[in-house]
Amino acid sequence: MENNKIAVGLDIGTTKIVAMIGRENEYGKLEVLGIGKAKSLGVKGGVVNNITQTIQSIQQAVEEAESVSGQKIENVVVGIAGQHIRSLHHSDYITRENAEEVIDAKDIENLVNQVHKLVMLPGEEIIHVLPQEFKVDSQPGIKEPIGMYGGRLEANFHVVVGQVSSIRNVGRCIKSAGLNLSDITLEPLASASAVLSQEEKEAGVALIDIGGGTTDLAIFKDGIIRHTAVIPFGGNVITEDIKEGCSIIEKQAELLKIKFGSAWPGENKETEIVSIPGLRGREPKEITLKNLSKIIHARVQEIIEHVYLEIRSYGHETQKGKLIAGIVLTGGGAQLKHLRQLVEYITGMDVRIGYPNEHLAGDSDEVLSSPAFATAVGLLMEGLKKEGNEVAAEEAPEVFVEPTIEEEKEAIEEAQEEKELPAKEKSKSIFEKFTKRFTEGFKEFLDNAE
Repeated sequence: MENNKIAVGLDIGTTKIVAMIGRENEYGKLEVLGIGKAKSLGVKGGVVNNITQTIQSIQQAVEEAESVSGQKIENVVVGIAGQHIRSLHHSDYITRENAEEVIDAKDIENLVNQVHKLVMLPGEEIIHVLPQEFKVDSQPGIKEPIGMYGGRLEANFHVVVGQVSSIRNVGRCIKSAGLNLSDITLEPLASASAVLSQEEKEAGVALIDIGGGTTDLAIFKDGIIRHTAVIPFGGNVITEDIKEGCSIIEKQAELLKIKFGSAWPGENKETEIVSIPGLRGREPKEITLKNLSKIIHARVQEIIEHVYLEIRSYGHETQKGKLIAGIVLTGGGAQLKHLRQLVEYITGMDVRIGYPNEHLAGDSDEVLSSPAFATAVGLLMEGLKKEGNEVAAEEAPEVFVEPTIEEEKEAIEEAQEEKELPAKEKSKSIFEKFTKRFTEGFKEFLDNAE
């Protein structure tokens, strides 16, 4: 049976804005129905700095995705990044009223809601509260406490925090573009969903997503997110360095980086030269590929060293924190030639390039398998997961709320008082009373299911 539920992932990046619309096919793979791309003009370092231009770019990407897919886009799942993002670790607990009852999803929800009430620095807001290990009555190392008995439920949390103004600006752009924001997700988490396997997350892995304005890091160990960080450098600073170092315009610098760029200077010989057309009647410029790769190497080395500092601060060098699966590189910057070898050389860890093709349907366009679309694919997956949860909640069995003895007595007393009423009105009055209570109980159940 074909699934008609569609979702849209909207990746608001520094270099490009991507709208990806798709659904899940019968084999549980992603079928991308349409993709729209627009140059991102109003975003710098992952943060919106020009509302009007960002709205125009979003509309352009969405219109392109709509025309390709033939679908109308209303709700979107958006990724958030930027140097204002930070993460912290927090432990919290709740004492349950009845230790004789098993722990259920409601208890975990209560614990998560308690963490959401944490007092943040002025102007900051909690984006994600991600539970790590749980502890039930001092029994540590529990991954799934649902179904266990216990009076005290405790957990360690990975809390992701961002600037309220930056998050609101993203929300405003979405709304002004005529769309509804159905969910907001940290971009490295979305990329991780698209390119990492469960085995890698269990063994321990660091995902490095090199975008245009930022480099995002997400570390997983034992299947749990352990550390996230956003480094305020990306592919754009490499382009900027080439522009300054070779005295050429940005467009030419970007083309040079993509076509001839290499992160390993020893690769090129002194005799390899590329000629760049001069501006309006000026002489063409000749640039040696060795110089070009030296410029790129210096900046990439700086970015990787920043990231490696974060990996070490997480505790990678300890026995407990060892990342057996090494590093996975993704994002547009991961396509740079010889980057994998340089990262292996600097960190001494195993490195591979992460492609989002594992989750895509077999007949998908080859372009979608590019690391540059990892975040968009991940956001689309998040959107479909959210749609699936809502469908499951809608199809959940009806819950009848058993009346208490006091409520039954009240109902009987009311029925006796209403003896004078016509039979039809009597039945209506009692029916309404129980219907109202059932509806309230059912609504509460739906809230819990979500």
